[in-house]
Amino acid sequence: MTSIFQKLSQILGKKAQKEEKVTPTVKKPQIAVSPEALLEAQARAREIVIEAKDEALKTREKAQAEAEQIKESVERRLGAVEERERQFVSKSTQLDKKLQEIEEIKKEQLQKLERVAALTREQAKTLILNAWEEKLKEDIAKTIKEAEEKAKEEAERRSKQILVDSMKHGATDYVAEFTVSTVQIKDEEMKGRIIGKEGRNIRTFEQVTGVDVDLDEEGVIQLSSFDPIRREIAKVSLERLIADGRIQPVRIEELVVQTKKDIERIMFIEGEKLAHSVGVYNLPRDLVALLGKFKYRFSYGQNMIAHTLEETKIGVAIANEVKADVNIVKLGCLLHDIGKVVTSEEGTHVELAVDLLKKYGMPVSVIDCVAQHHEDTPFTSIESTMVYIADAISGARPGARYEDYEEYIKRLTDLEAIAKSQKGVKEAYAYQAGRELRVIVEPTEVDDASCTVLAQKTKEEIEKKLTYAGHINVTVIRETRFTEVAK
Repeated sequence: MTSIFQKLSQILGKKAQKEEKVTPTVKKPQIAVSPEALLEAQARAREIVIEAKDEALKTREKAQAEAEQIKESVERRLGAVEERERQFVSKSTQLDKKLQEIEEIKKEQLQKLERVAALTREQAKTLILNAWEEKLKEDIAKTIKEAEEKAKEEAERRSKQILVDSMKHGATDYVAEFTVSTVQIKDEEMKGRIIGKEGRNIRTFEQVTGVDVDLDEEGVIQLSSFDPIRREIAKVSLERLIADGRIQPVRIEELVVQTKKDIERIMFIEGEKLAHSVGVYNLPRDLVALLGKFKYRFSYGQNMIAHTLEETKIGVAIANEVKADVNIVKLGCLLHDIGKVVTSEEGTHVELAVDLLKKYGMPVSVIDCVAQHHEDTPFTSIESTMVYIADAISGARPGARYEDYEEYIKRLTDLEAIAKSQKGVKEAYAYQAGRELRVIVEPTEVDDASCTVLAQKTKEEIEKKLTYAGHINVTVIRETRFTEVAK
């Protein structure tokens, strides 16, 4: 309505402007509107009002039509959504019903199976899994063998570089000094006899002694093993074989067994000598035998008989100075590292030593000295402090120890332990500074197909648990023998 009045005012203003006379110096007179102009304005105003009403009507009708369209569209969409929702609820209900039916059928079938087979659910599951594992064993072995063949092709190209890298990281001076023994031979003919037909003699020798035999150097046979006792047995056995002249697999086995007994007797004598040299008598025989193993054992490159003798003398001297119990310090020093030669149990050498001394009824004060000599537990007496100090002085002496040697021994021991943890393994030996692991299995427990699987599992365990340079060859050996005696 405001726009209509504005148009009316504009029309009246224009009519008035035509009739008035403007004089700059004379006051503006009152405007007189003629009847014709007034009628014309009124007529125009009515036209404007009518036009406005028509326009408003059209706008309203248009808006109503659009509103109806929107409403219809919304209603259609809401209807579609409601329909989909109804369908979803219906299908969900049907699905839940089907799942319940399937679960009931499954329970009925399992109950029937258990009744028919007289097995529980877990027993049936185990039986099925074992059957499938047995069925797939051949396929697994075949797949592994194919993968190994493919890997060998690539390995052949890189073998020289890998070998050089392995030797660089493993064959350092202290390793050669403490892990290799040599046996002199008079000529190359003897070397050939030691090798035997198709290598059967040297293969038997390595298998029964657990050492690596190197024949590359002229006039010398090198025996390599991280275990000094094993290496000493092999050295003495080989010297006896050369002197005897009868070099064959059966004779090799006999001599190695006899040599083991002789070395054990030598070690007992050495243990007795060590105990007596520090003034300790009447120890249990088994403890004396373990002390004798110190003759062939090194701790961080330091011979353990030398270390124990040195430490005990230092401890006794300190105990005398501070008026401590000399006998307790003496026994604590003598037995503090005895756990290092216990190979039949798992644990640190301190834990193994404590368990061993408790087994043989040693005094609590001595056991405390052994338990605390690495400060694993707080000192409980001045005597245990003396043992700790004496051990630290002996080990810290310049040139006494090579720490890397102990790490080397631990790595090779862990390598053999991984193989021995596998089912059916009889023996395992680490060779060539840990670059080769030979696993000997019980032929009655492991068949040929399982050997491939066993080698693969051992390889995976080594890769997961150990850190090493280069590569490690895992060889699984399965040998069957049949012996009869003619009378």
